[in-house]
Amino acid sequence: MKFFIDTANLDEIRKFKAMGLLDGVTTNPSLVAKEGKEFRPLIAEICEIVQGPVSAEVVATEADQMVAEAKELASISKHVVVKLPTIREGIKALARCVEAGIKVNMTLIFQPVQALIVAKVGAAYASPFLGRLDDISQDSMDMLAEIREIYDNYHFSTQILAASLRHPLHVAQAARIGADVATIPPAVFDKLLDHPLTAIGLEKFLADWKKGKG
Repeated sequence: MKFFIDTANLDEIRKFKAMGLLDGVTTNPSLVAKEGKEFRPLIAEICEIVQGPVSAEVVATEADQMVAEAKELASISKHVVVKLPTIREGIKALARCVEAGIKVNMTLIFQPVQALIVAKVGAAYASPFLGRLDDISQDSMDMLAEIREIYDNYHFSTQILAASLRHPLHVAQAARIGADVATIPPAVFDKLLDHPLTAIGLEKFLADWKKGKG
């Protein structure tokens, strides 16, 4: 499974890049706004750091404008993947982006048939939002498993990008089901290696080492 980080914060990106864990980045207008920086230079800097896929989202809701934005975003760096919403206009824009050679991450997917449609049209990534389904008492992992089965049935090249991950269990469950990518918020990323027994075990080893040296 590839790990993307869901942020536009350069310090967080550098931190996990230095650990060798980072394969890419996903952003959205809300995340970029939190950084208080100019949009295009920030995306360019993220691409320079990551040297891998960086999803940048359009804000238009009409196909012609989406495509125009997509072309502008794609011109920032070869690493940019354009995020489009999975709506009718977004599907029209996706078809035109695929024809133009622009990689697209279709976002806000909440049911398997949406994932089927975006793969059929040629999206590079399909982003099912897992945590938001769990928030309304739907089993997001059932949806994810159905998407995996559909993609395997038809050998789609579209990668499943598990999004809206709330905790490390989401990451582990998505990995078991076979999501190609997990995009993980920094707070969840920080928890992936945490376990109380790991901390206790290390503390005991170090205490024993000090005793032995004494």
